[in-house]
Amino acid sequence: MADPLVLARIRPCTDDDFDAIAALWRKAGLTRPWNDPARDFERCRKAPNAEIFIAELGGATVGSVMAGHDGHRGWVYYLAVDPEVQRNGLGRRLMRKAEKWLEGAGAPKVQLMLRAENASVRAFYETLGYSDSEVVTLEKWFDGEAAAKKAAAGSDPGAGTAATIEVTVTWLEMKARPTHPSFARPRGVALMRAGDPGVAFYRYLYDRVGADWLWYERRKLDDAALDAIISDERVDLYVLHRDGAPAGFAELDRRQDGEIELAYFGLVPEAIGRGLGVWLLHEIVDIAWSHEPERLWLHTCTHDHPRALPLYQRAGFVPYRQETQTIPDPHAAGLFGPAGGS
Repeated sequence: MADPLVLARIRPCTDDDFDAIAALWRKAGLTRPWNDPARDFERCRKAPNAEIFIAELGGATVGSVMAGHDGHRGWVYYLAVDPEVQRNGLGRRLMRKAEKWLEGAGAPKVQLMLRAENASVRAFYETLGYSDSEVVTLEKWFDGEAAAKKAAAGSDPGAGTAATIEVTVTWLEMKARPTHPSFARPRGVALMRAGDPGVAFYRYLYDRVGADWLWYERRKLDDAALDAIISDERVDLYVLHRDGAPAGFAELDRRQDGEIELAYFGLVPEAIGRGLGVWLLHEIVDIAWSHEPERLWLHTCTHDHPRALPLYQRAGFVPYRQETQTIPDPHAAGLFGPAGGS
């Protein structure tokens, strides 16, 4: 996907934007039973000292931030970036937009609140110059219905939220070794097999490559379960290095007789768009077929890089099954830190 830092358009929202904004808030894991998105949106739209800004990319709403002030301080809420385009600087752009609006409205400072379970994004705000204000936040509810919902949720802040997402999964396969022209090795690139990578290094690679594409399955595993997979002699991890630093990886699973699964394949964000993916995929396909399987297969989904499916097809993979599934939202499950909000 094109870099949102360059192409995303940020503008004040209109009443017609609510459905897209609410969907984004749910996808980013910001909604709670006691905070009705429709009511929050309506109250903000009616207030003369508040605004919601949205970021649009390709006609889709991919980011939001709510800003308001009380004359003494400004506040920021509902900072959200679509998980499919995170880590591209869009969150920073939205925060700058909110800060400039608050400063222009005369607010002498800006503050925000982080939920305890949202502490993983604290470092993001600290890089923007925010620090702990050393205050305790107290609350008193005027809305008895909302207060009851919060009390019912108890220690489970995600209870009652829309904690699922919809994905379309495509399975592809090769049943014969493809014939394709050789590709010149990109300059400064090396591909090495990591015999026993260790859990810490594997998690580093997995998170660096997959965080923007909602890779979550291996995040659910504890260290022992993960090590049992990656230390198996029939699971091959090939790490792409560029100028000495890890730039991506591919994982071949040979544990099923007669077939090989390309279980994971991808590049770190800064390596995308440099032509490395095409070369790496063809190298991995050649390596896989050197084991002489009956077939080589993989699956991808709509949360993967938008060029992933056509890349696999150009390499010789043929789709044989497609299915739309509803899965637990990894953000709501705590596998990823929510994008923001309070």
